[in-house]
Amino acid sequence: MIYEGHDVPRSKGGPDPKAQDQPLFTPSQKPTQNGLFVEAARKYVEGLAPPELVRVYEKIKTGIWSYAGLFRLVNTWREPSGGRSVIKFRLELIQGPNLNAEKKAADLTLNRVIPTAVKVEVWKRDKGRCVKCGRKDNLHFDHILPFSKGGSSLLADNIQLLCARHNIAKSDNIE
Repeated sequence: MIYEGHDVPRSKGGPDPKAQDQPLFTPSQKPTQNGLFVEAARKYVEGLAPPELVRVYEKIKTGIWSYAGLFRLVNTWREPSGGRSVIKFRLELIQGPNLNAEKKAADLTLNRVIPTAVKVEVWKRDKGRCVKCGRKDNLHFDHILPFSKGGSSLLADNIQLLCARHNIAKSDNIE
């Protein structure tokens, strides 16, 4: 996954953040989140540290975020974009706690991740509510036929919205 860095904070009456280069440091010279990530990636590339582990969330719509998984931060660079300089980060998806099985994990994980387009389709179809009780908060995207039992993440027909209570109760059972 290629992730773009954070823009300068929006301020009332200030310049458009999308017209400014993405910063590595605050005005007081403290590293921004971009600066911390760039330093972590540099240390990994130079063999000075293991890769930084990063939890990634996808924005479904305003105020609605979905956990996309745990990733390793493995590289960074700057590139021009729309008349400004942006920071890019290369992240590699991790499956499970066994970081030594990276290749096998990457092969499995790519199929397990629910694509954003599928999440949006499911969100619209289920009207942003748990299909069992109608709750609108603490929702999870659930595989109807569990991934561990061969269920696909690529088809909206196999994904549903469940509240945390119903998703935990269902576990990896087929209902």
